[in-house]
Amino acid sequence: MKIVATTGALLATAATAFLLHYASTLPPLALAAAGDRSTVVLDREGKLLRPFLTSDGRWKLPVGVDDVDPRYLAMLKAFEDKRFDGHYGIDPLSLARAAGQMLLNGRIVSGGSTLTMQVARLLEPREDRTLQAKLRQAVRAVELERRFDKRQILDLYLTLAPFGGNLEGIRAASFAYFGKEPKRLSTAEAALLVALPQSPETRRPDRLSDAARKARDRVLARVEQAGLATASEVAAARNETVPTARKPFPNLSPHIAEQVVAEAPGARSHRLSIDARLQASFEALARERSLGLNPQVSIAILAVDNETGEIRASVGGVDYFAAERAGSLDLTRALRSPGSALKPFIYALAFDNGIAHPETTLEDRPARYGSYIPENFDMTFQGMVSARKALQLSLNVPTVELLSALGPQRFLSRLRDTGVAIAMPKEGGAPGLAVGLGGLGITLQDLTRLYVGLARGGEMVPLQVKTQAGPSETAPRLVDPVAAWYVTETLLGAPPPLNAVPGRIAYKTGTSYGYRDAWAVGFDRKHTIGVWVGRADNGAVPGLVGRVVAAPILFDAFARLGLDPRPFPQPENAIVATVAHLPPPLRHLRQDVPKTIAAMTTPALKLAFPPDGAKIDLAASAADGQGQLNLKVAGGAPPYTWLVDGTPVTGPIRRRETAWQPGGKGFMRISVVDGTGASESVSVRLQ
Repeated sequence: MKIVATTGALLATAATAFLLHYASTLPPLALAAAGDRSTVVLDREGKLLRPFLTSDGRWKLPVGVDDVDPRYLAMLKAFEDKRFDGHYGIDPLSLARAAGQMLLNGRIVSGGSTLTMQVARLLEPREDRTLQAKLRQAVRAVELERRFDKRQILDLYLTLAPFGGNLEGIRAASFAYFGKEPKRLSTAEAALLVALPQSPETRRPDRLSDAARKARDRVLARVEQAGLATASEVAAARNETVPTARKPFPNLSPHIAEQVVAEAPGARSHRLSIDARLQASFEALARERSLGLNPQVSIAILAVDNETGEIRASVGGVDYFAAERAGSLDLTRALRSPGSALKPFIYALAFDNGIAHPETTLEDRPARYGSYIPENFDMTFQGMVSARKALQLSLNVPTVELLSALGPQRFLSRLRDTGVAIAMPKEGGAPGLAVGLGGLGITLQDLTRLYVGLARGGEMVPLQVKTQAGPSETAPRLVDPVAAWYVTETLLGAPPPLNAVPGRIAYKTGTSYGYRDAWAVGFDRKHTIGVWVGRADNGAVPGLVGRVVAAPILFDAFARLGLDPRPFPQPENAIVATVAHLPPPLRHLRQDVPKTIAAMTTPALKLAFPPDGAKIDLAASAADGQGQLNLKVAGGAPPYTWLVDGTPVTGPIRRRETAWQPGGKGFMRISVVDGTGASESVSVRLQ
């Protein structure tokens, strides 16, 4: 044995000297194999949402030393290369041992390869196991040690090591065999992953579980010998079963993942604003709620952070792989009729333009608008109701009355000005009053974004699927903070679903014509959640009502997300009063009858300038060159009070003419109230 050891040492020394000459004959080592990795989509904290196969069909997830259980690394070194931290790519003692075993047994018993040499072999794969191939690996190992530190070499091994089939790298293997990241492996799991790369195809757990178990147990024996685990720990590890099948890789938010990869195909890693935990919870919620529905009905859920507009969860459908539900379609982006879900924005714009107040009295009784006769969902009428109650009960007739006063074209223009896409049944035609009850198309993303605007006090913000370094770019304002607060407080008082706590979520439901779509969108201070239920092919589903089907899902989603208990702050200039204490123009909507008996004895009040529907160039019509606008009234009884969008801009004055300084451009409703309480209003556009 002494002669064998001496001979082995001499051979190792000679081999080391020869490497210096042989290295000069080789081209530089190519690292292309290390760079070809799976594209991964990560959540906001770096958790894996969905990986994609490489171009040649392999799972090769990016991984580094920090991503792996430290005990696995200790076991790997103990079993494969116990002097890894001290050698320079080759281990002379291991080479001597391997040479001695070859002389003694007449064949190669062990190769004496270091982890660095194994990385070299993985970077330059060769089928033969000749002495020349081994020398080449040794040269490449020395080259690697010169170019990289030990940590970087370990990173390469963790990425390139084969684990059977199309699995490369420990992270892919850990997900495939154990369904988890390799950060916290059990002793048995770590030992199996140490053993597999030595002979990945003959030890595959999903095909040859007995061979995999024996290989794992040999590693466990070495682990116990090296003092890395106690005898009892090793015994318990041996009793653990070996996985006999591969587990599916994570597939959270698949629609968003595909979208971002398609938009930037060259990137290998995409960090999203999605919260993996919340996404998994909402996907489970959609699956659970779908069990009681028609097999063709799907569910889409969207959760947004109100402060940033970042999407926290996006469920495009119940089951991505379900053909009957068209699971591969992202239904958060499908155009659908919103039913009553757009009503809050009719009220918001009416409040914003001074047409109404939450306590304004509206008429819920049979009405005709040309050939259009709106009806309530339950085919009944409430009589005289406040705007607040009309919205909370989702009454159709008062909503159409408000929209008629506001103007459907003006309503749609205001929504489109914020960047929301609205699809009309007949493009180019004038919109009718039916748009207020769902006679248009909108996506769940855009509808949810509108409600985010309400939660932000009327300030719109684009939806973002990627985390932002700074604040998101804001879109044009939808309404002023007072109007947004009026609607928010109204929706907080909407009756909740059965067994739900009232007054905690400002929400609205919607049901499209023919029971094709059920909607529920709600918000608290921190988040907005939108829910859509329906068929991907837009087919009718009897009994598909927003309040019955979608609202319970919305409240369940908020229960999983967690409610923000903070109240919405009341703006300073909000009018909190009963109808009797409102300014006369806001007490009821009708403007075609005198408000008091005294009005009968005075000339009819008439707003002489500006005219109704006028488009006014401020620079051309300025009263004094400073951008002021002349306001003139005819008839009526002094004093006169002028209001813009429901807010007084002058005190009572006896003059019939005054000047007002606009705060900006856009649509505005200008009103005048005389001393008898009579009022007149016009809508103008300042430009």
